[in-house]
Amino acid sequence: MLRDTRSAVVTLMTDFGLCDSFVGVMKGVVLSRCPGARIVDITHLVPAGDVRAGAFALLTAYRYFPKGTVHVAVVDPGVGSARRAIAARGSDVTFVGPDNGLLSLALRGETSVVVRRIENQRLFLTPVSATFHGRDVFAPVAAYLANGGSFAEVGPETDEWVRLPWPEPTRGVNGWLGQVVHVDHFGNAITNLPNTTLEPASVNRFTLLCGRRRVPVGTCYAAVPKGRAVAVAGSSGCIEIAVNGGNAARSLGLKRGSKVRLVAPG
Repeated sequence: MLRDTRSAVVTLMTDFGLCDSFVGVMKGVVLSRCPGARIVDITHLVPAGDVRAGAFALLTAYRYFPKGTVHVAVVDPGVGSARRAIAARGSDVTFVGPDNGLLSLALRGETSVVVRRIENQRLFLTPVSATFHGRDVFAPVAAYLANGGSFAEVGPETDEWVRLPWPEPTRGVNGWLGQVVHVDHFGNAITNLPNTTLEPASVNRFTLLCGRRRVPVGTCYAAVPKGRAVAVAGSSGCIEIAVNGGNAARSLGLKRGSKVRLVAPG
């Protein structure tokens, strides 16, 4: 039995931008098949084709939505190729997207994950375009699931799906070794060092080393004067490097993969 779709939440996250009609078309497909759906845009400004940036955006956003939300993610440079399409179900959450690692960072934190290959063509729009699976595959499948459709009907279960590697921080002599995993719109460089590596009672004891630069650790961006760099416990759950009123990535030459070291005296 299909559920009351007035409670159905469907999110969209893509690299489509906002200049063209792609996002609106996907919303139209979802609403045509699940008229009561509430559609929320996570972002459509993921850098074009940057699967890892999209995976990070999904990871940091999905937990803040109601139970039962269906998340549609499309950053799909391999659209129309032999890459698979998948739907994944965790604890009270469903993801739909290409099997290129885009969903994998979010799935790392989920328990009892079931992944299915999207192969039931009866759920698709036809004909299926080789350049727009967001419209013809992912949106209609998401609408079907938001409508209470059977997850098993999507396609066969699989354990073979693409997982992006996540660089784990390592413990050093007097601190932690890590790296930048994402640079946001403000130029803040987000690292893989969990906020928990900082001891809240002694934040000021730590220093973050970026190459030859020593960046103090503070409680907020304004803990240092304008134009100065600071490392803070970020909202993503990981330590980030910022410049008060500026762009840390540009000022410090940071990018994804840049090495950092969190050290404490002693």
